[in-house]
Amino acid sequence: MTHETFFKEIPPLTLEIEYADEMSERDGMLRGDAIEETATHEILEPQTKKERILSMFDNGTTDVAEIARRISARPSYVAQVLQKENLISGYFDLYTTTAREQNIYSRFFRNVLSFKSTDAARESVKKIDRLYNYFERLGDRAGQHQAMVLALTGKNRARWSGKREESEIFNEWLASH
Repeated sequence: MTHETFFKEIPPLTLEIEYADEMSERDGMLRGDAIEETATHEILEPQTKKERILSMFDNGTTDVAEIARRISARPSYVAQVLQKENLISGYFDLYTTTAREQNIYSRFFRNVLSFKSTDAARESVKKIDRLYNYFERLGDRAGQHQAMVLALTGKNRARWSGKREESEIFNEWLASH
């Protein structure tokens, strides 16, 4: 059978939909979305995402991205759950806390980032600017870079939280540096 004949008999869209359904069913089983049954066929309650994350980690799946994919959660949520249980350390992304040390500069920037209001965002930018200038006087480009990363983090977090004015405050500082 040629490709042309094959596609006339079974349109590509049908193939894609069937494949997506198969993958969805398979992913559901991997994620544990289906209600689990024991060997005696007793029905167990579905687990929470947190419980599934911890269970997967305990059973040997330690890659944050893999766990996130299997249970349809954000990697930052998976990392947060695992970090709170002291199962992993050192995972950082845009949405993980800045209270944990990422590098030697983290202690300078602890509790600096806030965008609860425009006033809080302005205060954060003032603190970031002071630290940026401090590292500039020392000739420490890595410290300056860390200040810029924190400002970018503030901009993006505010933006994705729907706080456009607060985001713009960080953006203006970034544009001037």
